[in-house]
Amino acid sequence: MKYQSTIVGWGADALGFLEIEDCNFIVIFNENAPEELVEISILHTIAELGADPAVGDTVRICGKSFKITAIGTEALHTLRQLGHCTLCFKGGDTPECPGYIMLEGDRPAPEDIVKGGIIEIF
Repeated sequence: MKYQSTIVGWGADALGFLEIEDCNFIVIFNENAPEELVEISILHTIAELGADPAVGDTVRICGKSFKITAIGTEALHTLRQLGHCTLCFKGGDTPECPGYIMLEGDRPAPEDIVKGGIIEIF
């Protein structure tokens, strides 16, 4: 296991990005996220990154699995330091932004994200 954390809540606008086709992502952040970012973030317990995620690894969110297809240049740094990155469900071998981890698989619906759900990378 490279990473494991528990979802503790989210801001009012955090799940809306899943319903916008051009977005199709979630923003994750440690539970001590800056107040101005809480509204758009899925908050999770602070956890150590045991090893760097890599293309081909699996991300599991609340029991749904996704394959990592690309990792932005800033994503691992911010995940390690702040528990923060954007998990984008569009797949593809080029990250859309430096803080994105691109994932392949059936994107989650907002109701799939639950408090107490687990975020894992392996």
